[in-house]
Amino acid sequence: MEEGPTTGTGSGAHVHRRLVDAQEQASATREILEALGRAGAEPGKILDTIIERAVRMCRARAGQLYLVEGDEFRLSRVSGEVSADFVHYVEEHPVAMTRDSLLGRVAQDRRTQQIQDVLEDPDYGRHDLQHLAGYRTLMSAPMILDGEVIGILSVWRTEARPFDEGEVDLLSTFASQAAIVLRQVELVAALETRSQELATKVSQLEVLREIGEAVSSSLDLEEVLGEIVSGAVRLTGADGGSIMEYDTAEDCFRVRATAGGTEELTARLRELRIARATSAVGRSAAERTTLQVTDLGAMPRDEHLDVLHADGWRSLLAVPLVRRDQLVGALVIRRRSRGGFDAETPELLQTFANQSGLAIVNARLFGELDTKRAELEVASRHKSEFLASMSHELRTPLNAVIGFSEVLLDRLFGDLNERQEEYLRDIWASGKHLLELLNEILDLSKVEAGRMVLEPSLVSVQACLDYVLSLVRERAAAHRIELGLEVADDVGIVWGDELRLKQVVLNLVSNAVKFTHDGGRVDVRAERDEGDVLIRVTDTGVGVPPEDRERIFESFQQGRRNAPQEEGTGLGLTLSRRIVALFGGTLWLEPQSDAGGSTFGLRVPLPRVEAADGDAGGGGRTVLLVDDDRASLDLMTAYLSATPVQALRAHDGLEALALARTASPVAVVLDIRLPRMDGWEVLTRLKADPATRSIPVVVVSIVDERQRGLRLGASAYLLKPVRREDLLEALGVPGLGSDLDAVGGGVP
Repeated sequence: MEEGPTTGTGSGAHVHRRLVDAQEQASATREILEALGRAGAEPGKILDTIIERAVRMCRARAGQLYLVEGDEFRLSRVSGEVSADFVHYVEEHPVAMTRDSLLGRVAQDRRTQQIQDVLEDPDYGRHDLQHLAGYRTLMSAPMILDGEVIGILSVWRTEARPFDEGEVDLLSTFASQAAIVLRQVELVAALETRSQELATKVSQLEVLREIGEAVSSSLDLEEVLGEIVSGAVRLTGADGGSIMEYDTAEDCFRVRATAGGTEELTARLRELRIARATSAVGRSAAERTTLQVTDLGAMPRDEHLDVLHADGWRSLLAVPLVRRDQLVGALVIRRRSRGGFDAETPELLQTFANQSGLAIVNARLFGELDTKRAELEVASRHKSEFLASMSHELRTPLNAVIGFSEVLLDRLFGDLNERQEEYLRDIWASGKHLLELLNEILDLSKVEAGRMVLEPSLVSVQACLDYVLSLVRERAAAHRIELGLEVADDVGIVWGDELRLKQVVLNLVSNAVKFTHDGGRVDVRAERDEGDVLIRVTDTGVGVPPEDRERIFESFQQGRRNAPQEEGTGLGLTLSRRIVALFGGTLWLEPQSDAGGSTFGLRVPLPRVEAADGDAGGGGRTVLLVDDDRASLDLMTAYLSATPVQALRAHDGLEALALARTASPVAVVLDIRLPRMDGWEVLTRLKADPATRSIPVVVVSIVDERQRGLRLGASAYLLKPVRREDLLEALGVPGLGSDLDAVGGGVP
């Protein structure tokens, strides 16, 4: 109905309706989000809920959801007063993506639109649909994913009564939610498809592993070929198969192994001498081509095919066994039904054919050296793939083990006795150690595959090197090795991948400590050279012989440094050099001096980043704001804009620690939910570090654990959303020091 002039009563009713709409929308959104979060939720039911709510809250008679298919819209779901005749008609006469329909206009313009009265719209061209449904006012909203319109959510009224702005916004919101649901449908379908593909690949790899083991562990040709043909039959879905060996002297093939047939058939096949020149399988193998027979009864048959046909076999696929361009046999799979094999089967069968050829050659040559090398290459490739796959699969349970151990050690579920705590710390330490090993395996596989990507952030070089030395300090002390660190003042804060930089320097320092005699010394120096950061690690150890200067950078090489029993895989320097190359830098070993020892240097282009805007880094007062939400950072920066202090921002926990150590802020405003390192750990480290212990920390978070925050050393604890007055008052509480006296000034 039309809205009349605004009166006191009318205005109140309008406000009341808006409040009811807002409550219903919030309820609908919560219901939809909860459904999306439930395991096993049916997307179809969620879409039905969205359409039904859109119809009711927009005060429409009916609603429809259309999906884009090419240049047309397909009706997917309906709600409200929609006749079966209308649904059937739209299925037979889909709506084209043209401007003679509202659907086409909305898809092309990518915004919500309405036609107040389709009978008065001269450009509207789907009056056939209007006659069926009787609608007058139409409204449609686009469903957009990744910048593309994937569907349209539409509602109508049977009287000419336009939808107001609130109803337009509601339909737009429901269209966005429907798009999210469709994305979930796509993701679930993709996940199921990928899972099926992975399951198939795992089955194939398992069979290939078994066959590889059989080939490498046995010279019994019958046993090995039996394993191969059984695996080929199982993975290709065939009913039976055989492997034939080519006899060069007699120019014929002999069946050596079978699967899926009777003993009588096997006996008859073994008796045959299948001529290369006159048999179908023989000619195909000699020509190095794949033979596919879809109907044995419809083609001329040789003696071999006659035996198979008489036993009830109706189709087959044969691939040649070739080794070093030498024909060694043929692999045949067969079915009792007529028809062809799918396109992937020949390629898969060729894998088994390669294994079969290798097995025959091995048996003939009794483990000739070059064949063994080929086996080792195959095994090595499979091992690498297995290790990379398993490393990824094990990270999830390991993270759970480590995480739950930390939760229990934090006594979140009750106190622990001494033995329980000891065992939990052992579990936690073992999990961390295993996770580090898996990370090394992943790094190796990533480097070899060229998939390692740097993740840059703000890095304090001083703090980074301090951390590295802290990891080796205990071992160095055990051998009375002195550690030295010198960082030039102009190095400062840089933009780079902190984790990879630490990994490289830690490898160099660990090696230096490892190969330095008791009572020696290891020094780390960092300086700037023509804009690059130059880091040198020098030790007084055994040094590196000239002939090993480049060899130590190769995989699995440690060089002859008079320490044959030292631990390590010989991969550290290889990985380090490749990681430094990703930075765009270089890693080298400097010439050995007369004093002995060794010096490794690395140069990486890491530009210096100023600690704060203006002159904050030169003595001005700064407050460090730590939050991963940009809107929250903007809000708190605005709160501080009228004060004498400068706002310095950090977006994660590690960046916050680096800036706190180098920029020396007068206070830290800290969120708890942070990426890379949460706020609890940041607060703990700030209060444990003598350089940052005195900096007041005000926690501003949605996490309601005030007592925990104060216990860890927070000066104040505020819950979001926070008011300007509350923030400034928290920064001005007694005990924060005279540097903040002016921060609270001007509070109304």
